[in-house]
Parts: sequence; structure tokens; C-alpha cells
Amino acid sequence: MGPITGLATEVFLGDAARFADGKAVASYVGMIPSEFSSGGKQRCGGLTKQGNPLLRMLWCEAVGHAVRKDAELNRFYRRKLAQKGLGKAKVAAARKLGVRLWIMLREQIDYEEFCRRGRQRGEAHAEMPGREHGPA
Repeated sequence: MGPITGLATEVFLGDAARFADGKAVASYVGMIPSEFSSGGKQRCGGLTKQGNPLLRMLWCEAVGHAVRKDAELNRFYRRKLAQKGLGKAKVAAARKLGVRLWIMLREQIDYEEFCRRGRQRGEAHAEMPGREHGPA
């Protein structure tokens, strides 16, 4: 991700602490599906596009470069690509990238620290007692 995407994210999101979670950030930017519900049926449509179109475009452009550099994001993108297709995979990865940017803004950390914390969290989950590993 470049300086323009980072600056635009910081400017358009404003105070990162005002968002309760990543879903609220994605909703603010317009990176969530619209929903049509009636009679107990739930149908999801396209993006709501309620937020800033420039920020959505920058996140979608940035994800093309980020998946080449970040192995975890690449795995997520490839999985969504196989499941949903190119457009939906790109938007899903862009949403994930945007939530990561929001976390870095909220915590005032850089990307290396974000990755270090993610690895620590993964190790903590792997070492939790009482979890069964292997076939049941």
C-alpha cells in the first residue's frame, strides 16, 4: 500500500476510535452487501456504496499489490477467488485490507507490528489447552 492510500484512509475515516469494530468501518466505507429481506428470506445484493467512492477504489487497487506481498492475504484472496470469482474476491480482500488499515490507525502501529501481533495471536490459539487436534 502506498502513501496516497494510507493518507486517504486516515483522512476519510477520521478518528479511528469512533468505530466499534471492523464491520462498522466496512459499513461506513460501503464495502458490505445490501440486503433485501421479506417473509423470512434473506437476499444479499451488491455493495451498498454508501461511503466514499475514492476510498473504495483505492482499497481495491491497493489489494492487487498487497496480495503479492502478504502471504496470509494472498491465501484469503485465492480462496475467495475459487469460491466467488474475481470481482467478489477482490472486494473481499479489499475489505480485509481496509479493516487492517483501521486497526493500524486505531492502535497507532506499523505493518510489521501488526503482523507480529497476528503471529502471537495465532500461536496463542495453537497452544490453547483442551483443544483437540487431528481426526476425531
